[in-house]
Amino acid sequence: MTPTPETGPPRRVRVTSPRTGAVRQRRTSVTSEIDAQTRIGEVYMSSLLRAQLRLATLVLVTVGVLVAGLPLLFRLVPGLVGVEVLGMPLSWVLLAFAVYPFLVLVGWLYVRAAERNERDFADVVQRVAR
Repeated sequence: MTPTPETGPPRRVRVTSPRTGAVRQRRTSVTSEIDAQTRIGEVYMSSLLRAQLRLATLVLVTVGVLVAGLPLLFRLVPGLVGVEVLGMPLSWVLLAFAVYPFLVLVGWLYVRAAERNERDFADVVQRVAR
């Protein structure tokens, strides 16, 4: 149908859906659930906190057993008391010098593991968000 000067162009018709007035379900993201502190957000955060607490407990127990175990070792094995290293008793060398590199190593490993926990958590949150 071609428009003629008398009739003009054809009239536009607005087409609408009968569901236009229906309320749309708003999709919430996991991060908004966490920020809003909803029940599902609490579940996500508690899983991260549990993983971090488990890691921290493991590190504290390891350091406690090894560092506190040194005096116990010298108490149980009396032959080590007389051993000297660089003119100093072995117990002093271990407690004064060997413990610090061990603590630095444990701290470095702890930070790496904690960051890995956080990366895994972020991956789960991003995967669920898609």
